[in-house]
Amino acid sequence: MAYNITEEDQREINMEDDLQQYLRSTYFIDSDAAEVIDFAGDAVDGKAASLEKGVALFYAVRDKIRYDPYDIDLEKQESFKASVIISNGYGYCVAKAIVLAAAARAAGIPSRLGFADVRNHLSTERLRRLMKTDTFIFHGYAELFLENNWVKATPTFNISLCDKFGVKPLDFNGKSDSLFHPYDREGKRHMEYMRDHGNYADVPYKRIIKNFRKYYPAYFQIGGISRESDFEKEAAAEKK
Repeated sequence: MAYNITEEDQREINMEDDLQQYLRSTYFIDSDAAEVIDFAGDAVDGKAASLEKGVALFYAVRDKIRYDPYDIDLEKQESFKASVIISNGYGYCVAKAIVLAAAARAAGIPSRLGFADVRNHLSTERLRRLMKTDTFIFHGYAELFLENNWVKATPTFNISLCDKFGVKPLDFNGKSDSLFHPYDREGKRHMEYMRDHGNYADVPYKRIIKNFRKYYPAYFQIGGISRESDFEKEAAAEKK
């Protein structure tokens, strides 16, 4: 007897095939690295449901990997590896999104990276001088596949930094997109999304570097941003 697969079954098969690329370990999203496995394991310990795991991973990356836009070595590919970022304990938006994506895959959750150009009003005078703009191209966030839906998660700003800037930290429930609030606690502009660059199964490293060279030529002329001061201390000082 001939067996005819239903359209619904075929859609499920296609989806499973499509999701496999978002579960694989890659050079950058190295979910099979010991550092990533340990980080993910600590975060999801005792949790069984994917939704609970995804939420726990978001908060672990948000607050355990400190946001720091200084000491970004764009020209060393290994600095974009999740395992390296976890070992460092800090990173900027793209780095933290990479860690979340890798930790999710290590926990069996399909993940990918999303990028957008944003106008960031949460910055310091020194950072604006170095970047020569308040527009951040290729701002990174992660997308997790939870309960049959892709959900955006932005773990960029840790809670201690948000307190210094007077910005409410982003939360994540695994069901709704977690994107930057447009205003801070005082009603001032915080973040504006300008252009979406889509999503990726791996880090589009060459594209990021190409765009950074185009929009931030001064950054490469001075050899990158050095860790001459602490971003959180700068934020606290300017807030006063």
